[in-house]
Amino acid sequence: MLEESEARRRILSLVPAPAAVELPLEKSVGRYAARDLFATLALPPCANSAMDGYALHAVDCGKAPHTVRIQGEQPAGPDRGLAVRPGGCVRIFTGAPLPADTAAVIMQEDTALFPDLAEVSILTAADPGEFIRAEGSDLCAGQKILNAGDRITPQRLSLLAGQGLTSVPCGRAPRVHVLTTGDELIPAGQPLTVRGCIHNSNGPMLRALAAQAGAESGTSHAPDRLDILTDSIRRALEDHDVLVLAGGVSVGDHDLVKPALESLGISLEFWRIRLKPGKPFLFTRHGGKLIFGLPGNPVSAFVTAVLFLLPALRRFAGASMELSAPLRARATLTMPAANKGDRPHYLRGVFDFPTGGFTPLGLQQSHATGALAAANALLRLEPETDESAGSVQQVILF
Repeated sequence: MLEESEARRRILSLVPAPAAVELPLEKSVGRYAARDLFATLALPPCANSAMDGYALHAVDCGKAPHTVRIQGEQPAGPDRGLAVRPGGCVRIFTGAPLPADTAAVIMQEDTALFPDLAEVSILTAADPGEFIRAEGSDLCAGQKILNAGDRITPQRLSLLAGQGLTSVPCGRAPRVHVLTTGDELIPAGQPLTVRGCIHNSNGPMLRALAAQAGAESGTSHAPDRLDILTDSIRRALEDHDVLVLAGGVSVGDHDLVKPALESLGISLEFWRIRLKPGKPFLFTRHGGKLIFGLPGNPVSAFVTAVLFLLPALRRFAGASMELSAPLRARATLTMPAANKGDRPHYLRGVFDFPTGGFTPLGLQQSHATGALAAANALLRLEPETDESAGSVQQVILF
């Protein structure tokens, strides 16, 4: 059996290099930059005022109380071409371009306007350079503003828009198909009229996880018939980048995924992970397409998707290796937890952001979706360990 870290390393090493697409800025949030981006404009593009107040000449700095005459007004917007003369000032507003020969801006609160509105008294001495935003003090032209593989957030969108960009090169979203298997599965919305059948929960869950990772996804279902499953796999691989098979990957007589892949001439990269839940996980590729075989139990499918599928989808979409990996945090156990088995066990539970505590939830079995639905984190317990309340562990957030 393969260790979790080695399995993820091998998967990510086989993800194709991301293809770039140019996206309108407003549609790029959540995607990943396809290349390094550099500023073409300095920010701010010209020196401007950081306050509402008065622009002063150097000879009028350091003096208080001191009276100067108002020579004009410069609001935010087009430069009016004004200049500050000794003994005078220019009324100025936040973000307005500085008049020529401005040495400082005295903020409005440190002044008193004369009744004739022609003069102003400086009540607190202004230091040279005070409340002036220098050209390029935020960004210089040529400065790197985005690394290839960075996630485009609303904050970064603001930065790109400030450079006058209307589009950005992003990694292409992977096309994913989720193929569930099993005679026991009934689509949601149909009644469970036969004892032993259950509703198909893996299809909607895995499709939603893929979409959350930025993929374009669809689903279909195949019964436990080798010919139908084989044909379903063949058709799904024709026009998708990633195929996710849910169920049928273990060793039972009705687990037909491996025989179906073999009949298509597809050999496995690896099968089985030293992990609980999720041991019968498989991975391979065919013609540049990635194929994931997830266990049929919903919790096992979810855990292996978080650990292996989602990092690959993020990498395919152009994420850096760091951003492709599962998101981790340090947590303090709020109650004792034990793993008596011989494989690492991922417990489902709640990570409390204010306190940093992690509390395992409910039934920790591979079919138990009740606890999974309330969880937001996974905690890995090593084999044959007993962890006490208060011990510090690492959790994966989702």
